[in-house]
Amino acid sequence: MTQGEVPERYLDGYARILAEVAATGRRLTRDEIASRRALGERAAEAGFGLRALVNVHLSAAREAWPRGSRSADDALAAVQQMVDAFAEGYERAQRMAVRQEEAARREFIDDLLYGRSDLGRLAERAERFGLRLSHAHAVAVAQGPVPYDEGDPVPRQVERALISRFGDRSILLTTKDGRLLCIAPGNQGEVLTHFAKQAHAATDGGQVVIGRPQSGPGGVVQSYEEALSSLEIAERLGLDDPVLRAADLLVYPVLARDRQAMADLVHNTLGPLTRARGGAGPLLDTLTAYFDAGCVSAEAARRLSLSVRALTYRLERIHRLTGANPSDPSHRYMLQTAVIGARLLDWPAGEPAPA
Repeated sequence: MTQGEVPERYLDGYARILAEVAATGRRLTRDEIASRRALGERAAEAGFGLRALVNVHLSAAREAWPRGSRSADDALAAVQQMVDAFAEGYERAQRMAVRQEEAARREFIDDLLYGRSDLGRLAERAERFGLRLSHAHAVAVAQGPVPYDEGDPVPRQVERALISRFGDRSILLTTKDGRLLCIAPGNQGEVLTHFAKQAHAATDGGQVVIGRPQSGPGGVVQSYEEALSSLEIAERLGLDDPVLRAADLLVYPVLARDRQAMADLVHNTLGPLTRARGGAGPLLDTLTAYFDAGCVSAEAARRLSLSVRALTYRLERIHRLTGANPSDPSHRYMLQTAVIGARLLDWPAGEPAPA
């Protein structure tokens, strides 16, 4: 921007003040400094660059430089005071604009993820942040050992990694309830995969779940809620994979949809384990390890730090108590489903024992 492009109103009174200060050696008055700050704020709000504005002030000082003034020092001190006050007002307006932008962004993200705003209006606001809600979007959620805010080093590190590889690409990276979130178009799975990789590393081994792409203005909140639900399921089931996809965990919400039916299955099938010495916990852990190991006794024993003989004894004990044999394919599905249900319901800790 050249000097001629900056209107003279942003230099209002500048030459007069400079001449008076040079002639008398006085300092700027409080009102004069305040007027410079106000002009700086208005120039920032009008979108002029600070560098161009400072150049205009210096050029105007050369043109209005007082001839025969008592001291060049007085005139230069006045220029310094006026430019400093002008820049202070400019920076104050910039900080206010940034705060307003941050507040608007946070309000939009909250409305987007809670689905509580008018969808048509939400779609209009989304375009300002690079999202077209008429298209499908997917949300990835990363959870680390500590909560994160947007200004923290970890979110900034992940954001830099994404931008350096993909540019903006209609990507929105933010935080919510201490977790990192990445919202991306549903047909750009490579973006969410890269986010998952970077977030896992930046959070020092945190876990990431990628929700399924969902269409329409409400698609973002659907994918976000699905990812959150999958994180909870992973925690309950002890799934420690660094990256999980909600599409691979759909069976668990289906099983848990009828909570009462699942509770009945757990209590009827596994309830007798509570009569074992030490309670149901060790035998339930045995079944979990056995099924997770693909019903291979040697591998299950290794995971439990038991001998194969000790594992076999536990399986026989389960058979005697429940009447269901874990090694029998006709019983296995019922037992495994009940074990999954127990983990989802946090049984026996989170559910009362059967009467």
